[in-house]
Amino acid sequence: MSWAASPPAQVAGSAVRRTIGSASAIASLAGAGLVWLALLGPLIALLTHLSWHSIHEALTIPGALDPLVVSLQSGAITLAVLLLLGTPLAWKLAQGTLPFPRIWETGVLLSLLLPPLVIGLLLIFLVGPYTPIGELLGHFNLSATNTFLALVIAEVYESAPYYVLGAQAAFSAVEPGIREQAALLGDRPSRVFRRVTLPLAAPGLAMALAVAWARAMGAFGAVVIIAYHPYGIPLQIWTTLQETGLPTALPYALVLLVVALPLPLAAYIWSARAGSRRRG
Repeated sequence: MSWAASPPAQVAGSAVRRTIGSASAIASLAGAGLVWLALLGPLIALLTHLSWHSIHEALTIPGALDPLVVSLQSGAITLAVLLLLGTPLAWKLAQGTLPFPRIWETGVLLSLLLPPLVIGLLLIFLVGPYTPIGELLGHFNLSATNTFLALVIAEVYESAPYYVLGAQAAFSAVEPGIREQAALLGDRPSRVFRRVTLPLAAPGLAMALAVAWARAMGAFGAVVIIAYHPYGIPLQIWTTLQETGLPTALPYALVLLVVALPLPLAAYIWSARAGSRRRG
């Protein structure tokens, strides 16, 4: 007697497996779709609770867009500071040339993990008016509390870890062999960095800088402690919410999203296309 399954039984078993596989794929897709919609839920809620009339009414008040100007100016200066000071640190971390590299990386991670409110409280003890740094700034008629300078400092501290870690990953993704080949051709290290490393890491650096931009634009926890004035967009949202309620704060939330999100989205598209070209 043969114990092998008959052809009809094999066909039926194969059909059952295909059905189970199809059901599993549909369930996975449905689960992914639910998670995706849940993540977009706040944005959908914002758009469904806004009207053109409310946006026009809120944003045409004299001085309504002054916080936007403040945020754009402070954000631009923050990005310049990150590029100037954060890029060399990220490069050194990626190269592993710093002594005790794990300690350096741990320091960056700690600054990332600190709650923004805690950052603001600790900045008072670092750059407040009665600290050595605060007194030094006072000699130049500057202050790091409730000033534009304080706003920039708060944004730098809230966004710097995101840029440094992202830039480190971008530099680390450049294959060492490419740099070594350029060096073998006689290029100096600075020229290799300029002509080889930087162009290859550029999409990742742009992504890191764009994330830092979004983080700086939305900085609130540290800002509300040391830079309550001048108002940026996040503080404008908060004060409007406290003074006149949720409906009047929503147009400013939309302004913040319009300012903060396009740069990260554009950088993500560029980075994804660059990665596809390298793989292809």
